[in-house]
Amino acid sequence: MRKLTAAVCLFGAIALPAAHAVAAEVAVLDWRAALMNTQSAQASLSQLEGRIGSQQSEAQGLGNELQQLQERLQREGETMAQSQRDSLIAELQQKGSRFEQLRREVMQAQQNSEQQFLEGAESKLEQAVEQVLSRHNIDVLVEPQGVLHSSVDLPNVTDEVTQIFDSL
Repeated sequence: MRKLTAAVCLFGAIALPAAHAVAAEVAVLDWRAALMNTQSAQASLSQLEGRIGSQQSEAQGLGNELQQLQERLQREGETMAQSQRDSLIAELQQKGSRFEQLRREVMQAQQNSEQQFLEGAESKLEQAVEQVLSRHNIDVLVEPQGVLHSSVDLPNVTDEVTQIFDSL
């Protein structure tokens, strides 16, 4: 992916000075959206959900419990016996620790899954982009966030890249 981004940036830097002499075909590609809309990305997300779904559910339940316990401590903390308050605080700390552990595990699993998917998808994305570039004679490809102004609507090839990626 870094190679593709670097190549797009390098090509853009080289092509832009030449754009004064020759009109360049410019298009927009949101490569993240193109990848995330692919069938393989959706399958990867489903697999991830299957692996961490129970942890996410447990974390969500713990989050709700923590909120309720904190509200109870705020409401009744002043009138509780010290032993009750200490017990409630200990429960909050225990559940808070478990919540943080689950949150870290879920985030780590998501990052690992995303990294694995991106590594596997890089070459197919490059192939799909190359096909679209040659099909439309595109000279400059920019990300949507990189376009500050355009007096014309630039063609967006994101969906086409997704379709080609799925066919590879």
